Amino acid sequence: MEYIAYLHKDKKSDYGVSFPDFPGCITAGSTLEEARSMAVEALAFHVAGMREDREPIPKPATLDDLRGDPAMKGAVAFLTELREPERTVRINITARQSQIAEIDRRARAKGLTRSSYIVQSALKEKAASR
Repeated sequence: MEYIAYLHKDKKSDYGVSFPDFPGCITAGSTLEEARSMAVEALAFHVAGMREDREPIPKPATLDDLRGDPAMKGAVAFLTELREPERTVRINITARQSQIAEIDRRARAKGLTRSSYIVQSALKEKAASR
């Protein structure tokens, strides 16, 4: 199932993403690709939380439904696939203490956990090698 997302970009800002069907579900990325990737993740986690709270999941709105939405002003609409979150698996890695400290510093700078930073960095590397 796909939902409409709004992409906003102001000068000197990251790409912001919001979902008209899910007020309060927002994310951002420093690049367009990162924003799109983060949108998929944000939507999945938001819907998982709604399901956990036994809230109804809305049917996707159409562009016609959103024609008068003021949040759409200055935005580009795109479709985001709702993917069910996968089960999280804990792993152990081995690294030098100084490497872990550097990973932690970079993660904090991006507002991420160590795990999120490592996973996102590895996936960016994979995408770049394509």
